[in-house]
Amino acid sequence: MTIPVREMSEWESRELLHHGNVGHLACVHDHRPYVVPVHYAFEAKQLYVFSLTGQKIDWMRSNPNACLQVEASGEHHRWNSVVVQGRYEELPDAPEWHNKRLHAWSLLQKRSFWWEPGSSKPGAGSDERDNPIFFRISIDEISGRELAANAGIHDVTILQE
Repeated sequence: MTIPVREMSEWESRELLHHGNVGHLACVHDHRPYVVPVHYAFEAKQLYVFSLTGQKIDWMRSNPNACLQVEASGEHHRWNSVVVQGRYEELPDAPEWHNKRLHAWSLLQKRSFWWEPGSSKPGAGSDERDNPIFFRISIDEISGRELAANAGIHDVTILQE
């Protein structure tokens, strides 16, 4: 039996982004992809993220094109997945960026564990070079898909067991 996958509307995709808080951030450098989990906050046309310096920050500084994938799953193998294409923009720790950094922090701090995993590096101790970085992804495109299992699937599954 084939279960259809359907395109989600932009509104549905934005709702999934709004209710989620963990996604997979992808960036590319020298034709090599890199994907890491991040906590994020979503507002209008922006995704806000906190991190320390490292590979993803270095790579997005050199190539600001970035992608975030967010998913949700439910019973009977249902799932939704949203992909956001956009551009990285760092919110530097400078007086002229203070209000934007404060805004990013105010959105992120509403989420549980918003500082993880961005505040940790494997094997890293306290390093003064690891200044906190707030950045945003300005959204260019949003697309979403959903496994649209119909009501009869559960009944068929029971009969096959």
